[in-house]
Amino acid sequence: MDAPTASDARPVYQRIVLKLSGEALAGEGRVGFDPSVLKLVATEVRDVLARGVQVALVVGGGNFIRGADLSKRLGIDEVTAHTMGILATVINGLALMDAMEQIGLVVRVMSSVEMHQVAEPYIRRRALRHLEKGRVAIFVAGTGSPYFSTDTAAALRAIEIGADALLMAKGVAGVYDKDPREHPDAVMYTHLEHMDILNRDLRVMDATAAALCKDNNMDIVVFDVTRSGNITRAVLGEAIGTLVGNRR
Repeated sequence: MDAPTASDARPVYQRIVLKLSGEALAGEGRVGFDPSVLKLVATEVRDVLARGVQVALVVGGGNFIRGADLSKRLGIDEVTAHTMGILATVINGLALMDAMEQIGLVVRVMSSVEMHQVAEPYIRRRALRHLEKGRVAIFVAGTGSPYFSTDTAAALRAIEIGADALLMAKGVAGVYDKDPREHPDAVMYTHLEHMDILNRDLRVMDATAAALCKDNNMDIVVFDVTRSGNITRAVLGEAIGTLVGNRR
């Protein structure tokens, strides 16, 4: 019997939350959007949907504004600066929506901050209905509150909607013992437990997000989103990046 091909392989996760950092959307430009990254994400989400997987996304805003940095550099009130960062995630969510709609996907942007002319309000049952109908749900505006990162929002939404895994799509290959952009000898981990994130202070995500995932036994897969096919590989359970959890 022939071995199954990638196209025949069954997903190990049936419902996912894909967390996209703003920096990943910017590509090498670091600011704004890289159209090739938007197109790549949209195309791979379409492939994952075709395999019967339900897909929700949470997007950061670091390619435009990081609230804490803005407050330190310019002296802007910290709550105001965080709120500006929250609004930056909405811009990214709309960009992703457009990229996906251009290739025929049905998308709903859902915001934790009310803005009825731009996005639906985030309502858990409505989000679940969208996913069950094969729509992509893009969750923007973080948790709606300052001081909570979009990593925490991603962990929270993944738990709320009963996702099987949180896929952390970044601009690096996985989780390293130190920043690989500054240290050429950095070593990448292929597997970690949830407590490793907290005990080793690995900065995969903030401590609140890591604790939420640990308490709810949520698989986390950290990988390089800019490499074509990686979102699909993560959903299929292939050995890419760093797995935090037990499955695979």
